[in-house]
Amino acid sequence: MRTETPVSVKLENYKPYPFEIESVSLDFSLEPEATRVRTKMKVNRLRPGDFVLDGVGMILHEIKLNDVVLDLEQYDRGDETLTLTSVPDSFTLETDVTINPAANTALSGLYISGGRFCSQCEATGFRHITFWPDRPDVMSRFHVRMDADKSKYPILLSNGTPGESGDFSDGRHYAEWDDPHPKPSYLFALCAGDYDVWRDTFTTMNGDHVDLGVYVDKGQADRAEWAMESLKASMKWDEERFGRAYDLGVFNIVAVRDFNFGAMENKGLNIFNSAYVLANPESATDADFEAIESIVGHEYFHNWTGNRITCRDWFQLCLKEGLTVFRDQEFSSDLRSRPVQRIKDVMRLRGRQFAEDGGPLAHPVRPDSYASIDNLYTATVYEKGAELIRALTVLIGDEAFNKGMQIYFDEFDGTASTIEDFYSCFEKASGRDLSQFRIWYAQAGTPEVSIVESWDEKKSTLTLKLAQKTPPTPKQSDKKPVPIPLRAALLDGKGGQIEAEGWDDGDTVIVLDEARKKVEVKLEDGAQRPLLSINREFSAPVRIKRDLTTQQLLELASAETDPFNIWDNFQTLSKTEIFRLLDNPQSPPDADLVSALADAVRQNSPDPAFAALLTVLPDIGELFQEREPVNPTGLNDARKRLRKALATELKSDAERILAEPTPQPFAPSAEQAGIRALRTAMIGLTGALATPDAARSLKNLFDQADNMTEKLACLRTLIPIEGNERDAAIETFYEEWKDNPLVIDKWFAVQAGQGTAADAERLSKHPDFDLSNPNRVRSVAAAFSMTNLAEFHAPDGSGHKVIGDIIETADKRNPALAARLLTSFEQWKKLEPVAKASAKATLERLRDGGLSKNAMDIVARALD
Repeated sequence: MRTETPVSVKLENYKPYPFEIESVSLDFSLEPEATRVRTKMKVNRLRPGDFVLDGVGMILHEIKLNDVVLDLEQYDRGDETLTLTSVPDSFTLETDVTINPAANTALSGLYISGGRFCSQCEATGFRHITFWPDRPDVMSRFHVRMDADKSKYPILLSNGTPGESGDFSDGRHYAEWDDPHPKPSYLFALCAGDYDVWRDTFTTMNGDHVDLGVYVDKGQADRAEWAMESLKASMKWDEERFGRAYDLGVFNIVAVRDFNFGAMENKGLNIFNSAYVLANPESATDADFEAIESIVGHEYFHNWTGNRITCRDWFQLCLKEGLTVFRDQEFSSDLRSRPVQRIKDVMRLRGRQFAEDGGPLAHPVRPDSYASIDNLYTATVYEKGAELIRALTVLIGDEAFNKGMQIYFDEFDGTASTIEDFYSCFEKASGRDLSQFRIWYAQAGTPEVSIVESWDEKKSTLTLKLAQKTPPTPKQSDKKPVPIPLRAALLDGKGGQIEAEGWDDGDTVIVLDEARKKVEVKLEDGAQRPLLSINREFSAPVRIKRDLTTQQLLELASAETDPFNIWDNFQTLSKTEIFRLLDNPQSPPDADLVSALADAVRQNSPDPAFAALLTVLPDIGELFQEREPVNPTGLNDARKRLRKALATELKSDAERILAEPTPQPFAPSAEQAGIRALRTAMIGLTGALATPDAARSLKNLFDQADNMTEKLACLRTLIPIEGNERDAAIETFYEEWKDNPLVIDKWFAVQAGQGTAADAERLSKHPDFDLSNPNRVRSVAAAFSMTNLAEFHAPDGSGHKVIGDIIETADKRNPALAARLLTSFEQWKKLEPVAKASAKATLERLRDGGLSKNAMDIVARALD
């Protein structure tokens, strides 16, 4: 039995590494089960200290110090380290090791995927390849040479610029790569195999020529075209928006099937989960095209925010990830619809990060400790980290923000920096002290802002009393006030905004930087009471609490000029109504709300992507945050009732929209995607009626669909409706796409996401279910446990058991994957007593059964 909690690494204990490694040469002789790695590094002492290298799971053949082979007593080999206590101030160290990529099921370090070599070194994978100070503040210039069997591995790729290459007489060949930019080990990359490639070129704003390549499975090159177009769009956008040009003559992307993450930004050689590279109109949805565009952008933008400027230590992870998420969100907003993109970003934030902030896994954006670095790649670091950058732009203004970014690029290029370094640039740009704003990075939890209004008719003055409160989180019971920039406007109720003293065209930013604040807004004499629009565009990642009636919210929604707040007001109304229906199971849905929501959908139909979002009711995961204890089954039933009422109200609209032809020929443009978004929304509402006629209509639409977006929407909507139509659609889809792994991942996911625990268990035993492939495991376990909460948290415990069994098995192969799946239990303490007891029992069973360090960290924090 293993029940110990992993030892924590603490930010306060950070110490600079005593040495710099000026350059390193890596020589790989690639064999699946016995790859030889010879490393030669040039080292200079910076300060007193032992020379300690990280290294795990390698066979060590030899160590040389300044060309002299070391005896065993001249170094200390620990389980995960190699220490030399007596070294000169400048020296050359060489190591010779053998590793086994074929046995690397954890997919960290160098491993085999689809018969090809692939690496993943973030966060600490490089120590599985060779001995090295595996930390982000040690930056070196890398030279790589590799040789391999040319018939099996004709393409040899690494970071930087290609150098010499050639053939040997024994059928092997070699290639060399040089990266002129110093980088930490987590950005090292190597890929070797037989690929098809989609090639293109790009000319930078400086006139430099760049060769581009997207390397994919044989026969899949045509499915890489959209990824290439997204890459070129990203390169152009970063030049235009931030003045950042690419800095090498080569940029390559490699798609791999077995990958723990979405993608990795290794310098000049990005490695991608194939799900975020391969796409064509037949096999990919609009969401796939949009995700590829966004993720390709994200990884490319890391070239400056992550690679050229990296993070000093892993506690600063948000410095590269949160900032780069903000950049990719802006990229998507500029290419597509800014209001729609903002709503989607907030939906992701509320669905995952707010839940994280409200549970036992809550942690600050920059935590002060961690037990397993792999578990720090969270929604808080990424999504909340991005929201803090956005809030900074609101606080200091776009001009000062853009100036601060240029200072950051200029002053910290080539360094490993910190949050303090980053914010010092904006203090210079804005002339403001931002020390209080950095409290956001040190505190977990989602602040709640309450707003009370009073109107003095005689003085034509609106008084606002604002207060902020951040609930206690693990290890942080007392919270300090943080600066909360709230975009605000005064609405006249007729689609316009009202002038006021100090409010430009009725707009301003109210900064709530104390626990309480009073704001008086003076209007012209005789003015009518305005309607307050607050936190416009979701300017700060907070919860807004206002004591408004349903009628007042409906009035506000109809008067709004901010698309985000139109959507958000209806979300607030829908949440309230779902809880009312939960408490009053015999009561019908509020007809006024349903009618107003339907009218809003109709009125916004000229922007079909936005209209589609208005049909989406709050997710069960978000509703978890509103009440405790929570009954997921009851919430789901109440939500279904409201959704059915909306579907009934929009039935004729759905029939009309679905009778119209879908856009032809298919293009992954924002315009076409918006039309299909509204069509798929109407497909979902048709299914919400849950009638035999609805099932037949959906099956007909499924048969007629000529694009994956609508075909998958029909299948997803049919899953909960038992009958011949559902069974036939499931079988037809499988037979048509069984040879396409990425599409079959979708087939698994729609069934797990809409089915029962029995369905999830059945799928986990399907012949095509593969525990060695993270995508396939996630398509069942994550789809069920993270998107199907009513069934996952069913009181009989069946959902907890099936996911617990998958986690237990997966942990033995891939600890990082198992730990990520375990986060689905993060809200277990909020559950009603029966489901809560089941979740706790499952977590205790996993804890007592013996888990990896990664998984034990999550379980220990969840149960604490």
